[in-house]
Amino acid sequence: MSPRSVASTALRRLPPGLRLGLLHRLGRFAPWEDGFDFTPPRPAPGESPGPPDFVGIGVQKAGTTWWYGLLVAHPGISARPEIHKERHFLSRFGTAAFGPDEIRAYHGWFPRRPGTLAGEWTPDYLYFPWVAPLLALAAPETRLLVMLRDPVERFRSGLAHQLRLRASPTGATVAEAVHRGYYHAALERWCRSFAAERVLVLQYERCARDPAGELARSYRFLGLDDGFQPPDLHRPVSPTTDGKVDLDDDARRRLVDTYTPDVMGLLARFPELDVSLWPNFGALASP
Repeated sequence: MSPRSVASTALRRLPPGLRLGLLHRLGRFAPWEDGFDFTPPRPAPGESPGPPDFVGIGVQKAGTTWWYGLLVAHPGISARPEIHKERHFLSRFGTAAFGPDEIRAYHGWFPRRPGTLAGEWTPDYLYFPWVAPLLALAAPETRLLVMLRDPVERFRSGLAHQLRLRASPTGATVAEAVHRGYYHAALERWCRSFAAERVLVLQYERCARDPAGELARSYRFLGLDDGFQPPDLHRPVSPTTDGKVDLDDDARRRLVDTYTPDVMGLLARFPELDVSLWPNFGALASP
């Protein structure tokens, strides 16, 4: 094992807070952190930048890293390993100007080989109300992917993730985790900026049950050869198996009641969803 691999392995074994502190002291920041440099990367020989051909917009803790990895394994997609799947470029413009210079800089984050596609998957985009119109301005022809998961189970994983990152266990932290499960309300905003045929709604549970079929559907949506299968298609790499927050039965019931109107709206808008795969909402499934 090379010294770099040894150092990387040791870094991953550190507690999250200690690891982040060490990386920040080294000047290394993730795209979602203050201090990240959004200057576009230099194109490699033969590459050219341009607007993203696809953008994954959600949701957090629903296997998006796993699915993005399967997508970019396709030879028809360009993805440089040093560029994170989550660009977060558009997250910063809730109170800032967004014009031609910013659009050119955003395009610079998608270098691609001739004849291939390039894209990103930033799960936070779904919830930020300013991102949809900005993306429609910067990449009007892009295609959107969103991976959904039973909102109660997503809440349990999402809150555990926030607490592992040393978020305070306050009502505001819990409320943010709950808010991320209102899929229909968020997607309604996106559907005002993008036509329905430009949006592919996936379910984590269905992708885990039938990865080959759902991946082929994703490739077809992007206009790619759907006969390709990555060699590690059936390898379980999804991080959603991480620990979850325990829920009291009463708290679970209240969450289900809270989400039910949103889930019903989601099923009306996207009837292809199989709610029977969501254990907390199976009662909503058609006979």
